[in-house]
Amino acid sequence: MLKEFQEFISKGNVMDLAVGVIIGAAFSKIVDSLVNDIIMPIVGAIFGGLDFNNYFFGLSSNVHSTALADAKKEGAVFAYGSFITVVLNFLILAFIIFLMVKAVNNLRKRLEREKPAAAAAPPADVALLTEIRDLLAKR
Repeated sequence: MLKEFQEFISKGNVMDLAVGVIIGAAFSKIVDSLVNDIIMPIVGAIFGGLDFNNYFFGLSSNVHSTALADAKKEGAVFAYGSFITVVLNFLILAFIIFLMVKAVNNLRKRLEREKPAAAAAPPADVALLTEIRDLLAKR
């Protein structure tokens, strides 16, 4: 079982996946910062100071605070503003990944067009005659 695990872990696909997960986690932090620190303040300024993170309503009669962090301490809250922010994060991340994949696909297409056409393989009879010629030449 240990040998099978070593074979599995040493395959290239597993390493590629691990690298992808690590880069994805770091990229997620960048997108979170982009949304929370750049996009959401602009959206808030356009719509009159909206802060989606503080959009909630209390599910308990003990909740009287207007700030989400304080309201969570007072009782259960339905924080739909946080959900809106996470959905925006996802949409921005998906759009950025779409642009990256599109750029890579365009690069691959361009490289394929620039690649010189491979020489066509000779017909079977010509290949056979060439092989016979080479064998005779060795004698």
